[in-house]
Amino acid sequence: MATQKSKKEIFEIKQEELSACGKKMNFLIKQENLSKESRMILSRFANQVNIPGFRRGKAPDALIRRKYEKEILEELRNHLFSLAIREIETGDNPDIVHFSNPEEKNELKLDEDFEFSFSFECAPKIELPDYKNIKIDVPEIAVSDEAIQEQIAHLGNMYGSYEDVDVAAESGDMLKASYTTDFIVDDEENAAPSLLRQVKSDDNWIWLSEPETIPGAIAALTGAKKGQDYEFTAEYPEDYREEALQGKKVAYKVHVKAVQRRKVLNEDELSKKMNFDSSEKLRDLIKTNIARDNEATQHDQYLEKLQEELLKQTAEFPLPEQLLAGETSNKLQEIAHKLIKNDEDANSFKEKMEEHKAEATTQAKEFTRLLFICRKIAAQEKVSVSDGEVNTQIKLIAQHQGANENEILSQFKRNGVFEDIRIKMLINKVLSHIKENAETAK
Repeated sequence: MATQKSKKEIFEIKQEELSACGKKMNFLIKQENLSKESRMILSRFANQVNIPGFRRGKAPDALIRRKYEKEILEELRNHLFSLAIREIETGDNPDIVHFSNPEEKNELKLDEDFEFSFSFECAPKIELPDYKNIKIDVPEIAVSDEAIQEQIAHLGNMYGSYEDVDVAAESGDMLKASYTTDFIVDDEENAAPSLLRQVKSDDNWIWLSEPETIPGAIAALTGAKKGQDYEFTAEYPEDYREEALQGKKVAYKVHVKAVQRRKVLNEDELSKKMNFDSSEKLRDLIKTNIARDNEATQHDQYLEKLQEELLKQTAEFPLPEQLLAGETSNKLQEIAHKLIKNDEDANSFKEKMEEHKAEATTQAKEFTRLLFICRKIAAQEKVSVSDGEVNTQIKLIAQHQGANENEILSQFKRNGVFEDIRIKMLINKVLSHIKENAETAK
């Protein structure tokens, strides 16, 4: 453990190694130096506050100290912490990636020594492989006639229109129906129209497809025929959009007025619908779009294999423990978000918690290793991600969610998502940079 004076001769500093990446610096400020720093804070307060009977800046220090002691101590504490952080960052501690909250060894008082410490983690030392010459083989994806035909069928279905059919209803059909229920709406005059329409209608459409218009309708009304009556019980989930129906069992009586089925357009009909002169031009456009999608798929496959090779060819190195713990927590949340959709899923998740924690730990280690590998490559190749690039990505996210861009940006900066997005963009940018250079060198 080494002891030294700070450059500003304010602190006595001791530093110790906590782990391969972790360090701890202890800061002791003697009462004499603390008094000098506190007088600076007192002077600042004297010029900012109004004390009855004194002109601003002329009130005695003792009076200001007594009246604003709590505020002075808080500002002095923040001032000392800022000086300490600056000392750490400008010292022999390159590439700090994580700071822990300061630990105070004793209570801060204006007339006593004060001691506190910061624990922090630095980026590990990494020996990079010859990443510029990593060979990646991704088979070319040809545009097949089957893929074109599948796309035509998809578009034919999408652009098709519903028509009345005089047959039993099938999954995917649409029923024109009237229905009543045994659900009693409180204060019907002021009830939401959507709630009233959900429990009673003389003329409405019931889709026999997911998501269900009425829970249980697909099972109950598949096979229904025009002019017939049907009864079933709908069980509404606890999180249903209409609060009045949440968790309720509602008996429905349905009269089917018509069965409609989507008429799928054939190739010629689709070409006319989409304003093409011929089906050949439609096929050319579809082929171009599929080829573009195939290129994007090949690109993603290349980056995935490149990522695997970088991880495999880079020698093991220590990972910052606190940073890894935070990433493990993030991965566990991602797994939970993907798996938990209802109470049953939540219970199942808890039962298998140790398995999920193990999976999250593995994912976090892999991601953190990749991050540090790509950070070092980025430094060597001068690859970076600007705030403007992150803002553009967040704008796209906001548009996709139909949310306010400024609100999303502010939220992401508060909860750390802004930097998470930057990290993921940097990794992708580094991998793409390696791929582009490899293709140029061919």
